[in-house]
Amino acid sequence: MKTLITLAAALCLTPAFAADNPAAATTAAQPADGTHRYLIERTFPPGALAGLDAAAKAKVNATNAQFGVHWVTSYANAEQTKTFCIYEGPSDAAVRKAATANNIPVDAVVEVPVTLSPN
Repeated sequence: MKTLITLAAALCLTPAFAADNPAAATTAAQPADGTHRYLIERTFPPGALAGLDAAAKAKVNATNAQFGVHWVTSYANAEQTKTFCIYEGPSDAAVRKAATANNIPVDAVVEVPVTLSPN
């Protein structure tokens, strides 16, 4: 039940974000064959996301690539202690291994293969 509530909360973030950023309103492309899309919920201590600069993102992306995982986008709550991230990868296990290698927490991983659009 918590996972469904989390997924619903993440999906509700998308329209609010898109309203502030019209470019974000476009529908994400479907992942390539053999690749799955996942929603990852994470909890961070206060201030942990403050150091997420271009160099840190590049390091995360390079590590993810070792596991065949691609970070698509992330949404954070106002306090920046919770994130809801969309990732693509070969499996739930690959996404979790990439997170472990990056020393990034994972509260829940839910496969989200269907794209729903308000249009």
